[in-house]
Amino acid sequence: MLSFKWLTGLVCTAAALAQTPSPSPVVLELFTSEGCSSCVSADALFTQIERGQVQWRGPMSVIPLGEHVDYWDSAEWRDRFSSPLFSSRQQDYGRAFRAQDVFTPQVVVNGQAQCIGSDLPCIQRAVQEASRAPQAAVAIRAGNGVDVVSVRVQNLPQGAGSVDVLLGITESGLGSNILGGENRGRRAIHTAVVRSLTQLSRLDPKKNGAYNADVQLNLNSRWDRRNLKLVVLVQDRTTRRILGAAASPVCVAGSGAC
Repeated sequence: MLSFKWLTGLVCTAAALAQTPSPSPVVLELFTSEGCSSCVSADALFTQIERGQVQWRGPMSVIPLGEHVDYWDSAEWRDRFSSPLFSSRQQDYGRAFRAQDVFTPQVVVNGQAQCIGSDLPCIQRAVQEASRAPQAAVAIRAGNGVDVVSVRVQNLPQGAGSVDVLLGITESGLGSNILGGENRGRRAIHTAVVRSLTQLSRLDPKKNGAYNADVQLNLNSRWDRRNLKLVVLVQDRTTRRILGAAASPVCVAGSGAC
């Protein structure tokens, strides 16, 4: 027979576990290119991460962002997902890390650590470390109207400087038959490809470090809505650290998720 004292302790422990908050999301940015032969293994690992096939130490929530740089593009092959925006973003990280040069494939974890894109142990360690850092409360949900989302940011971590609130749109289930360059003859599979990344607001924690607005989405008709996700990033402009994030699928009519 169980004693009443032991049962009480069990109930209290269960209640404490039920009230344990979910871990804050950790953002993984993969800088990659279809023109880079070393990126193939990193792209494959990123797909496993996006599908939840990678084990983390304890409960963990990760948000993958695939950002295709354009400096690998050549007359032989141009990556159709590449953009100078992502090359510039990677250079910003290089300056923050005081690196002599940037490289592909590179994974940047919450804007505060970098790993070779295929180095899973390094990524796992960086994710574990990033998950311990205090983060802002970020939420994204369906708003009033077609393709309108409500975005809320509050409780910036102490010590945060001026921050950007960014909205990214990613698409998974993409691929290319590569006809030139280092990966000639290969079929490239991509996940969480960033289709757009725009600034919603800039916050000053000394004034009003909060943001609450309805945002009208601008979705390209060629993107498959079933494979789209919205990602909100709160990023320190100076240190480049990501201080909070949230993700949500795009509303698909008839799916019951709208």
